[in-house]
Amino acid sequence: MPPRLYLDLHILQSVPPSNLNRDDAGTPKHALFGGARRARVSSQAWKRATRKAWAQEQPKADHATRTKRIASLLADTLKESEDLSDTDAARLATALLAPLGITPSQKKEEETAYLLFFGHRQLQGIAQLVQGRGQELLQFDDADLAKELADLKVDEELMQSHPLEVALFGRMVANRAALNVDASVQVAHALSTHAVETEFDYYTAVDDENERGETGAGMIGTVEFNSSTLYRYATVNIPYLHSNLGGTSDTQQATAEAVEGFTTAFVKSMPTGHQNSFAHRTLPHLVIAALRTDQPINLVSAFEKPLHTRTGAAEKSAELLAGEAQAIKETWGSAPERVFATYSPMSEGPTRALTEVFGASTSFPQLTSGLRESTLTWLRDGTL
Repeated sequence: MPPRLYLDLHILQSVPPSNLNRDDAGTPKHALFGGARRARVSSQAWKRATRKAWAQEQPKADHATRTKRIASLLADTLKESEDLSDTDAARLATALLAPLGITPSQKKEEETAYLLFFGHRQLQGIAQLVQGRGQELLQFDDADLAKELADLKVDEELMQSHPLEVALFGRMVANRAALNVDASVQVAHALSTHAVETEFDYYTAVDDENERGETGAGMIGTVEFNSSTLYRYATVNIPYLHSNLGGTSDTQQATAEAVEGFTTAFVKSMPTGHQNSFAHRTLPHLVIAALRTDQPINLVSAFEKPLHTRTGAAEKSAELLAGEAQAIKETWGSAPERVFATYSPMSEGPTRALTEVFGASTSFPQLTSGLRESTLTWLRDGTL
């Protein structure tokens, strides 16, 4: 297999008045870029939205979870599989996890000291290490129980059969490097292609039980918001993804399907901040999926000079994106091996620019199926 293959996803998406991702003061997140204040949506917010969208399409057994409650979840599993009381199940779960350095939090006994990202199948695998021995093991005191469990390969269960979410987004355990999983996906902070200003929605709520003649609001408040055309970018290291899923010929199909599934989930997902107030869910104007064998390339520099327009930002942003991709090709000699494009109908100029650089638009299902087939061909034959 050739050593490198990256999937770069470039997305332009307009969002109406909204507060997708706010800071500690409730203000929509922003960033200075090119000397102008831009709307920003953090990579963490969009990765979580992607994970949630992904999980909706997967069987529950294949889900992953990131939680401080692994001990209580394992105890629930042991309680059912080994027919134990709550107290005994909790004791056995704590003993099983102790060699990993996963200890109870000092603040909440039912939680561990840090978040751990793992799959439900991996938790079942840990429980199966003591299958049928639960009652026997609980006869030992704590010291002898630890010795009995010392040879069990609990960490190996957490390092095999990774759910797709862990294979994609990785896992970092500060005090147990052996449990780390390198992420195969990197997600940029989404930025508006133009400058934005934060606005304020002043609202009131009326008390429905007010008597006639009673005036005044039952509640008043403000919500900050902005609206923008966002440039979104993510890249997938396909060899890393294949390795995280097992790295064998048997996992090639799963890897190709994961590329397709991640693309669908990332493109269609949306952070949920204040969604009931703004109903901000939109679909992109443009999606470019580029398969590269040199390096990932974020095209955000197309918008380093903020766009100024009174007639909409989407078409001009698309034209600038195509121009940046072409400039990189001509300046650096760096071009994708394959490109798949889906974009909305636009004026003649932007459409011509997009077609010349990225090719004609196809439907989004054709884009994702093309990615799947190209990935599978590369994994099997080393060609695109």
